[in-house]
Amino acid sequence: MISKLALTAVRGFCMGAADIVPGVSGGTVALVFGIYEQLLDNVRRGARALGSLVRLDGAGFVAHLRSVEWSFLLPLLTGIGLALLALAAVIERLLQDRPEEMAGLFLGLVLGSVVVAWRLLHTTTVADVSAMVLVAVATFVLLGFQSGPVAEPSLLAYFGAGAVAICAMILPGISGSFLLLMMGMYAAVLGAVHDRDVLVIAVFALGATLGLALFASALGYLLDRHHDPVLGALIGLMVGSIRVLWPWPNGVGIISEEAGESISGTTLDLPTTENWLWPTVLAVAAFVIVAAIGRLTPTIDHPLAETAEATA
Repeated sequence: MISKLALTAVRGFCMGAADIVPGVSGGTVALVFGIYEQLLDNVRRGARALGSLVRLDGAGFVAHLRSVEWSFLLPLLTGIGLALLALAAVIERLLQDRPEEMAGLFLGLVLGSVVVAWRLLHTTTVADVSAMVLVAVATFVLLGFQSGPVAEPSLLAYFGAGAVAICAMILPGISGSFLLLMMGMYAAVLGAVHDRDVLVIAVFALGATLGLALFASALGYLLDRHHDPVLGALIGLMVGSIRVLWPWPNGVGIISEEAGESISGTTLDLPTTENWLWPTVLAVAAFVIVAAIGRLTPTIDHPLAETAEATA
């Protein structure tokens, strides 16, 4: 039992580490480790509990809370939190000092994750492939746009930023930090955390909670009924997000605490001859490791359709 909890915490730690990097999502890591659908289902159960609470349905609130697999969710969230606390400064420093190597490393991770996700498709119909291609192209194009830093954002802006950014936790392909950068809210949110602005943090957390509940419910509903096309779209999202990781030397862009600096990692430049070797080596190594983990890690027998019926 203890070893299982520890393993779940390690998986959460890996998810948290990925969420720090713009262009890599904790949802991608969950997919590789075979816990994606279990995570999504438990978030949906929590969303149902919140819905019951809003309706003042005490019995339903308690029933849905009891249906949540806390022995899975709590260690996972603990691991995510520990990663954010322990690795945020380290990874941000590496993104600044070694952007090419980091880009190569996470490029391999994402490509390996695409292979893992492809194995989860039951079929590969024209509809699945079309959804994949369309989402990949749309994501690639959209990631070329970026917003300048928002000056003195309102509380409503923090609420919206939280609601959007948190979706990356269960959405393979794009991290919450990159979504904040695209919205121009990264420096503002980071500043609020550093300044310990309780009101701003609370509003951001409230938006994140509601956004996660709504998005998880919608995504789970779609996966229940259109598993392969939706999974194909998620694969397309991961493929399109490669724009943030390639080409070098821009890497994933420099994450700065300066309010006037924005991301610079989505321009389409080719790598120079001086900085292709180690990023390529790290990309290949990451790809092989992730693909191997995906093959060795059994997908947990936790189909969304069955759990949805059990908790409805």
